[in-house]
Amino acid sequence: MVTQQLEKAIEELVVLLADSNPYLRRLTRMMLMNLGVKSIYETGDGVSAIDAIRHVNPDVMIVDWDMPVLDGREVMRIVRSPGVFPKASLPIIMLTDQGLQSRVTEAIRLGVHELLVKPISPKTLQQRLLGIILYPRPLVWAGKFYIPMPRRRVALNDFVHAA
Repeated sequence: MVTQQLEKAIEELVVLLADSNPYLRRLTRMMLMNLGVKSIYETGDGVSAIDAIRHVNPDVMIVDWDMPVLDGREVMRIVRSPGVFPKASLPIIMLTDQGLQSRVTEAIRLGVHELLVKPISPKTLQQRLLGIILYPRPLVWAGKFYIPMPRRRVALNDFVHAA
């Protein structure tokens, strides 16, 4: 019963995939399709991604850190503007080619739900999507940052000083 409900939830997801690399978009789309996602929209740059969020109304966005025009960080800054951007609480998985601690810290400050280092595996992608579906985290203000509620207790002062 629970498995059927999860399969249905994944089937009904609308995913926006924003990556400038057509090969990686195709690979990620195939992974999503194999997981059961039926509605996948693709874009190759940050400006198109912002436009697609407004028109497609995705449930989840997967965005690459490095894109032309507006990169993933700039997209995050626009999206995570409550009161200004219409879908500021959109769950976002960001892809990066660098797993540096500084990048992880910046991704947290930007309000990313999940950060995955490329190349990603289908199992990792599935786990992150299921985490977003099963354990949704509301967005909260942490100082000047609009971020998903941390999974574990963190000292706000430690977080703000890292900025």
